[in-house]
Amino acid sequence: MSHDHYHAPTGDGRVITAIIANLVLTLGQVIGGILSGSLVLIADALHNFSDMASMVIALVARRIARRPADPAMTFGYRRIETVAALVNYTSLILIGLYLVFEGGMRLLDPPEVAGGTVIALGVLALVVDTLTAILTGSIQHGGANIRALFLHNLSDALTSVAVVVSGVLIVLYDWRLIDPLITLLIAAYILWLSATEVGGVIRVLMLGSPPEIDTEEVLDCIRGFDGVEAIHHAHFWLMEESSAALDTHVVVANWAWPEQQALKDRIRKELGSRFGIHHSTLELEPSSEQHEGASLYGQG
Repeated sequence: MSHDHYHAPTGDGRVITAIIANLVLTLGQVIGGILSGSLVLIADALHNFSDMASMVIALVARRIARRPADPAMTFGYRRIETVAALVNYTSLILIGLYLVFEGGMRLLDPPEVAGGTVIALGVLALVVDTLTAILTGSIQHGGANIRALFLHNLSDALTSVAVVVSGVLIVLYDWRLIDPLITLLIAAYILWLSATEVGGVIRVLMLGSPPEIDTEEVLDCIRGFDGVEAIHHAHFWLMEESSAALDTHVVVANWAWPEQQALKDRIRKELGSRFGIHHSTLELEPSSEQHEGASLYGQG
């Protein structure tokens, strides 16, 4: 925890810098897109505006996440960053769908576009997006929330390259179709990026089992301890993005019951060292009083 607190102020300052840079860029791209008639500039502006909003959400979430656990939130507030990541990815999906619609309409009737303006603002966007990606990339180890921001910014930098290419082709060949085509490529990239990342965030919010842990292997490990007869009511989940937890009932043989605390300590130590499960709640019950017909997972 001390490590996170030490880096928090620096991380916040970088996010604030990125917010200001993206606000200025978004305003410039919107104005430039309207004046030049370029949908790809407006598409990039919407993407940057989404990033700016995402950064504000992420910054607020980071600060809330530092609050200690209390009676209302006994697990603490760290999961707010996962909620923020879900909001950010959802906004990207909506923007991607909007750009698909607008790009498709422009394919039918490509308007005249001022390529010089597109190139100038595309280069400016590339500089700002690269700077923002560097700022957020340096602190993306902070969790899904910041990694979502980094991926936003990285995709912005790549789309800015596409914007510049679009402007060059318009200036050289007056190829008007390139504007909606590049817009559709940007939209496809945004949707692909969001779809590949949002699943992990939803898994955390749905209390899914840690994807890197083989739950059957963990339970077989517990069954392998002398004195353990059975396991039921097992729950695996992620308390935070990378903090695995286990809650389960362990049936202990009657002969081993007097040493139940020592057995519990050995199991917990093995769970931590072998599987990285450092938060475990083990409910031990003697064989003579075990639940009958209990399911292995869940509460059934």
